[in-house]
Amino acid sequence: MIEHDALSVTREAYDAAAPMYAQLFRDDLRDRPLDRAILSAFAEVVRASGDGQVADLGCGPGHITAYLDELGLAAFGVDASPAMIKLARQAYPGLRFDVGSMAALNIADGVLGGVLSRWSIIHTPPQELPVIVAEFHRVLAPGGHLLVGFSASDDPSHSSQVFDHAVAPAYRWSPDHLAAMLRTAGLAEVARMVREPQPTDRRQFQAIHLLARKSEAGSAQSNA
Repeated sequence: MIEHDALSVTREAYDAAAPMYAQLFRDDLRDRPLDRAILSAFAEVVRASGDGQVADLGCGPGHITAYLDELGLAAFGVDASPAMIKLARQAYPGLRFDVGSMAALNIADGVLGGVLSRWSIIHTPPQELPVIVAEFHRVLAPGGHLLVGFSASDDPSHSSQVFDHAVAPAYRWSPDHLAAMLRTAGLAEVARMVREPQPTDRRQFQAIHLLARKSEAGSAQSNA
């Protein structure tokens, strides 16, 4: 299969930046109580809806996967960067980490209780995002939950907005547009958290977390 250029560029960039990235973000949650709270809420609703495995997609060096494990979830990580997965396996040898693409996950249909995508869609070109959202839906069990985190665009009339990410080309998203895309795929929004940037943040973007649930029927809607 021929890989998309965007995926190849992103993988190579994160392979090169992996050690620095791991060092920089190892304690990412320490000063972000709201992020810890939404992850805890995600863990609670996953357990309440039947537990099941949880995939941390775009897991990077594995620190968030490890946090999900601390919250009592059967979590494993997937990332396109082999260098990131190597670091994750070294740091957390008791957890599972796989190299893979969000656009074509090596995960069976309907087996996951939860999917976490925390700032992992930001490098996806807008025209390719529906494919990834469809994969989120495919791997979730009926009643399973998705938590997706991303940076919000400034103009809600535009679905996405390019920004100057330090590692690879990246996009911010309109929360309403992304929620509508999830809904079209069969993932109904349950809640959203909007976090204003901290004064020390390099980029003064709103951080969004959308929590969505796959219908019990599990059937995706159609645009047709």
